[in-house]
Amino acid sequence: MTALAGPRLVGTAACAPAGAPPATPGADAVSEAAQQSTSGAPTAGQPATDVLATLPVKGRAPKTGYDRNEFGATWADVDRNGCDTRNDVLARDLTGEQFRPGTQDCVVVSGTLVDPYTGQTIEFQKGDASSVDIDHVVALSNGWQTGAFGWDEDRRTAFANDPLNLLAVDYAANRQKGDGDAATWLPDDRGYRCAYVARQVAVKAGYGLWVTQAEHNAIARVLDTCPGEPVPSPAAPTPDGSAEPPADGPAEPPAADPFPNCEAARAAGAAPLHRGDPGWSDRMDGDGDGTACE
Repeated sequence: MTALAGPRLVGTAACAPAGAPPATPGADAVSEAAQQSTSGAPTAGQPATDVLATLPVKGRAPKTGYDRNEFGATWADVDRNGCDTRNDVLARDLTGEQFRPGTQDCVVVSGTLVDPYTGQTIEFQKGDASSVDIDHVVALSNGWQTGAFGWDEDRRTAFANDPLNLLAVDYAANRQKGDGDAATWLPDDRGYRCAYVARQVAVKAGYGLWVTQAEHNAIARVLDTCPGEPVPSPAAPTPDGSAEPPADGPAEPPAADPFPNCEAARAAGAAPLHRGDPGWSDRMDGDGDGTACE
């Protein structure tokens, strides 16, 4: 799966839009923690199987002491752009999104989601608590039991608000997943499973988390079906809210429009495409399995 961009960058905390939450206390320290995790993340495009091989395999630590509050304020404004993380992710993952007037395109009130977990199209309306949810791809409690129990709150807050670890998804599918790892839950849409576990691998590698043996084996089984599946790696947010370009220059922006055909997708290095990727089009998915140009 191609890398998803980080949160939408529409300003700095100094000009936070009306209706947006205030900057999180200690935001500079949290942003620094986010940068540190990104600097340790695998290179975008690196095969997920290679990255999986670098993850330590250990038993699950006790859940003793786990609480959602240990991961900081819910949907903190880590990147200091004036928008909370939930709205950043909705704006990134929805299409045709509409914003609340007077919030400087911050508060998302409606849009369309092609759910990566089920493949279904969902019409989102703000206030409908049972349509679209924001999932932690590596669940917070899973993170706690595979290393996060030893972190400080700044690092845990960065983890809970990291765009790499967040997806807008179907509410019911997210509730079904709960805090499961790849050994206990995978998306119903089989065409998305490779991208899903590759994202989990990238998150765990970036934050130095381990996997259990069962989790490792489950991820490996999925990746066996898609050799070469790359890990995603979004740009790092900097404390002033700007995107930090890679060392070799700014990345090319993803295609805003669907590729005309698979030949064009391959020429751009974007194939195979998974439903929801930049450049995706249903017409290229002849067998309807959620993966095109494979």
